[in-house]
Amino acid sequence: MGLVMALVLLAVTLAAAIVRPPRFHEAVVAVPAAALCVLGPTSVGTAADEVEAIAPTLGFLAAVLVLGRLCAREGLFRWAGAVLSAAARGRPSSLLAWVLFVGTAVTTVLSLDATVVLFTPVVIAAAVRVGAPARPHLHATVHLANSASLLLPVSNLTNLLAYEASGLSFARFAALMALPLLVVLVVEYLATRVCFAGDLRPDAVAPVPDRPPGPAERVPVLALAVLAVALAGLVASSPLGVHPGWVVAAAALVLALKQWRGAGPTPVELVRWCEPGFLLFVAALAVVVRTATDEGLGDVVDGLVDQPDTLAGLLVIAAVGAVAANLLNNLPATLLLLPFVAPSGSGPVLALLLGVNIGPNLTYVGSLASMLWLRVARAEGEHPKLADFTRHGLVTVPVALLGATAALWLALETIGA
Repeated sequence: MGLVMALVLLAVTLAAAIVRPPRFHEAVVAVPAAALCVLGPTSVGTAADEVEAIAPTLGFLAAVLVLGRLCAREGLFRWAGAVLSAAARGRPSSLLAWVLFVGTAVTTVLSLDATVVLFTPVVIAAAVRVGAPARPHLHATVHLANSASLLLPVSNLTNLLAYEASGLSFARFAALMALPLLVVLVVEYLATRVCFAGDLRPDAVAPVPDRPPGPAERVPVLALAVLAVALAGLVASSPLGVHPGWVVAAAALVLALKQWRGAGPTPVELVRWCEPGFLLFVAALAVVVRTATDEGLGDVVDGLVDQPDTLAGLLVIAAVGAVAANLLNNLPATLLLLPFVAPSGSGPVLALLLGVNIGPNLTYVGSLASMLWLRVARAEGEHPKLADFTRHGLVTVPVALLGATAALWLALETIGA
């Protein structure tokens, strides 16, 4: 009965997050669900331990979210849009290449949330300036938000969870995931060219009315410099024994102090940018998933890592992660599977990460980022079709997952875990 209750609460919590109407926080459902778990089969001590374990990760996420917003106020994304438009030179295929390049950089450094919320409108605006159909570039953006978030622990909440469990340093994590990311990007580019070939032909460009040139976007020197220093600090954080969250928080503080000298963000805005409702949702979700695991769901996946050091074993872990992400959403899938994978070492943890990051490109429900992207696109006047999303995912996900896992195995054999 405990397992049935936990699964029902998990389903209701995820449904509320996916269907989320405007001005509705996921935590409104998740917190009562966690409370029911504590009143039922899960002890207060177990729930407190789960929240305490995930708290540093949530602090890290909050700092990254604030840093992304502060960079937006510095004009980083307006400048990126100007770069995209100028570099495309009126060619949709060139715009796609630049979207992949800039989108990967944004996702890697500022997380997938910055990509879906702040970069998606930039991509749509750039397509309008070029006169190109927005469809291929828009779908490439959401794919990048999920599958291109492999390189750094800061790129995705799932990465943060995996990083804490992997035992890897920041630099070693990035070194092992560099080749899988490269494989994924090649697959994403080629598959997008195939799926949206008609929209990427030169004759698909519509005439753009002549407009007087506006003022050139200034290069956001401070934001770029702060991000560069922050990346260097993140690489050095592991050997120095400093939690990466402090590095990101320090970078955000530099930009906040600079902006407070003018019409900077208020303390209330900074708190809002931390997305406290979402952080509370993640903490409550962790308690619900822990309850389901302890009540018997964990037995279903206990045999997952029979041969974790082989290519076949890594492929199984990645595939199970991808399937779980599309059934449960990638965040609860990570919370569920990670405790069973982590004891086998960093290789299986990274293979799981491939599954829960690449897999969500198959369905809207695979990640909260995909659902958020859909809302942002509609708010910008675009209406992506489920058929396009599914067709794109069917072409990219199996190939990308297979290639990235093989690349991870090669990296593990070459570099070592």
